[in-house]
Amino acid sequence: MIKVGQVLRLLHINRILVRHGLDEIILATHLFRPFRFVLYLLPWHWLRAKQLPRAVRIRRALEDLGPIFVKFGQALSTRPDLLPPDIAEELARLQDSVPPFPGLEARMIIERAYGKPFSEIFEEFDETPLGSASIAQVHVARLCGGQEVVVKVVRPTIEKTIQRDLGLLYVLADLAARYWKEARRLRPREVVAEYEKTILGELDLMREAANASQLRRNFAGSDMLYVPEIYWPHARRNVMVMERISGVPISDINALEEQGVDLKLLAERGVEIFFTQVFRDNFFHADMHPGNIFVSPQGKYIAVDFGIMGTLSSDDQRYLAENLLAFFNRDYQRVAELHVQSGWVPAETRIDEFESAVRAVCEPIFELPLKDISFGYLLLRLFQTAQRFNMEVQPQLVLLQKTLLNIEGLGRELYPDLDLWTTAKPFLERWMREQMGFRAFFKTLREQAPQWAEKLPYLPALVHDVLKQAHDGKLRIQWQSDELEKIRGEIKVSVRRTFAAVVGAAFIVSAAVIKGLDGNSPAMLAGAPLLTWLLGGMGLIILLLAWPDDSSK
Repeated sequence: MIKVGQVLRLLHINRILVRHGLDEIILATHLFRPFRFVLYLLPWHWLRAKQLPRAVRIRRALEDLGPIFVKFGQALSTRPDLLPPDIAEELARLQDSVPPFPGLEARMIIERAYGKPFSEIFEEFDETPLGSASIAQVHVARLCGGQEVVVKVVRPTIEKTIQRDLGLLYVLADLAARYWKEARRLRPREVVAEYEKTILGELDLMREAANASQLRRNFAGSDMLYVPEIYWPHARRNVMVMERISGVPISDINALEEQGVDLKLLAERGVEIFFTQVFRDNFFHADMHPGNIFVSPQGKYIAVDFGIMGTLSSDDQRYLAENLLAFFNRDYQRVAELHVQSGWVPAETRIDEFESAVRAVCEPIFELPLKDISFGYLLLRLFQTAQRFNMEVQPQLVLLQKTLLNIEGLGRELYPDLDLWTTAKPFLERWMREQMGFRAFFKTLREQAPQWAEKLPYLPALVHDVLKQAHDGKLRIQWQSDELEKIRGEIKVSVRRTFAAVVGAAFIVSAAVIKGLDGNSPAMLAGAPLLTWLLGGMGLIILLLAWPDDSSK
């Protein structure tokens, strides 16, 4: 049921759409198409001057509709799978800037949040905001302890405004689902639900403060990225206090050159920071546009605004790294196989057909010089191609692709000849080596050594019990399988190999535990290194003897 207030709001929206010449879009829908002839009877349609491109008109209409619609447009710009390329590109230009609310009102919000007089919190507070956006605005202040800080304050009544417009967006989504032929594929209600989760999350400044603290911890001691400190005693859901930083906006190239900043090194560091966040930390700043990035006089990145962060699963990390390496080796069959293995496209997808489609996308791109190849554009084209093979929308990958486009744009604005592949390839190859092979195996053993050390005293008794039961013929293996009867003749051989594998594994695990504890425990023997090699060698020999001989089958 549409409320009276929503009807009035819909009329206002319709007036904005007509003003920007978007009435044609409304009349092109299934519901109003029978009345399309009315458009040609309207006097303003006869006198309408040559119009701007549709994407520009849509962007301007959203800006006139207010901050919630602006942020919705920004969210849609990160979903090129839902929009035509021209509209997605234009929506990315939406500016989240609105008039500030009075500084006196900000002081009252802060006092209510802390439940104490303002003078007990701040020595100074500039009521003229440093910046103002749709969700919150920022003021410069000084704490009673003397620290220079910035204070972020959520706008009063903004949550009520957001809830009103979200309700309206759901109404529009339901109408689209009923009367728009593309609705089944684009799922407008799910899009609005995803936006609702994002924007309501931005209202909670405690969440943003936690994001900032995590990123600061990840780059503690780094000479590439600095994250301002959060003053947790002053953190509330609608107020956040953060260390004040000073730096040059990354878009101010002239000022950076005057400070003597190495722009080539700065551009390469931006790429390295991105890949470090994605693959080392699995936690990346997903809103790295020029307004959120500053540069210190020493050429160090300074990040602000941590409302939108991204993460990937370990599987997504590995598949993404392998995909990028396969792309630049032009191994399109491997790219197709990885998409199926990851579950990004249905399991029944024909590898040869998908490989052919990927080759058609990538070959023209790779004819360009490496410095002109865009990672973000490559991923975008790949996602668009995969849609033809029923690829399900992967929001985490779309967010990553949008972030990568931002990084590329920043990097090539700083240094037009930036070759991302030269910077990224060694990083990806090193990461892959660390995740696979013997190096990763021993790293995992070293990390789990404390847990094994706790269980090690019980291991000899367990091995003795298994071997004694085997010797006495009392060992029973319970295995529920439909093929159990077919392999009964092989059970005895399998049991012997199992015993040998248990013993061999026990020796290897013992060696790993001793190696992990060597030098960390005063109780360890001086001959620990020799004991490690002896146990490990014996375990390896036993495992090799237990390994099945396939040639005998």
